[in-house]
Amino acid sequence: MAVDELDTRILRLLIEQPRTSVREYARILQVARGTLQARIDRLEREGVITGTGPHLSPAALGHPVLAFVHVEVTQGHLDEVGEALAAVPEIIEAFSITGGGDLMTRVVARDAGHLEDVIQRLINLPGVVRTRTEVALRERVPYRLLPLVESVGRAAGSSR
Repeated sequence: MAVDELDTRILRLLIEQPRTSVREYARILQVARGTLQARIDRLEREGVITGTGPHLSPAALGHPVLAFVHVEVTQGHLDEVGEALAAVPEIIEAFSITGGGDLMTRVVARDAGHLEDVIQRLINLPGVVRTRTEVALRERVPYRLLPLVESVGRAAGSSR
């Protein structure tokens, strides 16, 4: 999907000011409200914009421990294990991966003991061979997309 300069400006506003109205976005960008709405609709339809909900903090919800748990799965059981992982509330993301292991999960916990309990639950899932856990000490680069959006927008502008 081609993202142009206006799309980039729209995405920047949506990221930086998520609670602003479409009318206000249009005023800030100096474009017609209909134009802005059509662009936002296209970005949603093409899968660039995938959600509009709030970003929540697991730490503020009482789960300050973050770990990445690699899960090795018995061959042929990836789908079943993936479905079982979805039933564990402390798993906030899971990906099929290459390299060491078959799945990588992002797990949050209340403390080290709770993390151990979650890992034991994973180990006991049918189809799980073993796990390897890495505990995050400090977030160095928070989840972000604005630098990527700006890079894509610059590339689109320079290819004209």
